[in-house]
Amino acid sequence: MQPEHIKRLGLIAGNGRFPFLLLDAARAHGAEVVVAAIKEETEPEIDARAAADPGIRVYWLSLGELSRLIETFRQEGVTQAVMAGQVKHKQIFSNIRPDWRLAKLLLNLRTRNTDMLLSAVAKVLSDEGIELIPSTAYLEPLLAQPGVLTARTPTAEEQQDLTYGRVVARALAGYDIGQTVVVAGQACVAVEAMEGTDATIERAGAILRSLEGDGEASTLARRLTVVKVAKPAQDMRFDVPVIGPHTIQTMSRAGATCLSIEAGRTLIFDLAKVKQLAAAAGIAIIVDSGTQKAL
Repeated sequence: MQPEHIKRLGLIAGNGRFPFLLLDAARAHGAEVVVAAIKEETEPEIDARAAADPGIRVYWLSLGELSRLIETFRQEGVTQAVMAGQVKHKQIFSNIRPDWRLAKLLLNLRTRNTDMLLSAVAKVLSDEGIELIPSTAYLEPLLAQPGVLTARTPTAEEQQDLTYGRVVARALAGYDIGQTVVVAGQACVAVEAMEGTDATIERAGAILRSLEGDGEASTLARRLTVVKVAKPAQDMRFDVPVIGPHTIQTMSRAGATCLSIEAGRTLIFDLAKVKQLAAAAGIAIIVDSGTQKAL
């Protein structure tokens, strides 16, 4: 169903700015929005948005309350919903108390990686008459387009790191482990797992900083290149790669000088600010069309 045909949308809101951008876009399309705000993740600001707009209603739920989520959407007449904003994968090890429906779902999973978990939740919602639509449905203008986004293009060394990094990142994403790798001198410095992209970049920076003061000149460049990819069969309903100003700020602090993302499968929040910060930090950003050859 096209966004303009949806009169009432359910929004399962995680952390960050993604839920707010989607909320604004859905309201601009004329949809009323019923927000399922996750107590462990969603920013409290969502309440202020609802107070200022009668077309928004917010219900606060715990991460483990799948049955209550379904009941809330049913009572509100929601038949289409969207997931927006990160829910940290490490929460599966937190002290959340799953209700009977979520507990049953978890017990029946073969593995508990992101795709398996969210696909199972989507199936439960579908069985209850609630269709989960792509998280990009209202935000297609924010999808990255192929090309170099910055005045500075990657150097020859950075290009070698990009080529290597894409091979590693796509293999990693194929196992649904993470979306990001950080490379220097065609060597993998850090890979993403549950910690998220920013923490992965920070860890790579810390690893290279640990070499400072060793008194010896390195035979390899210590500049970091970040490669972020979608999964080979990316489900656009959830866990779509996202970058924004905070990504560039994190890269700058870590000493990273180049970033690659994928066209049509990565959302860029606040592109103008991203470009401004990248220019100030001397960071090159390339949007890969996916046509590059493997090593």
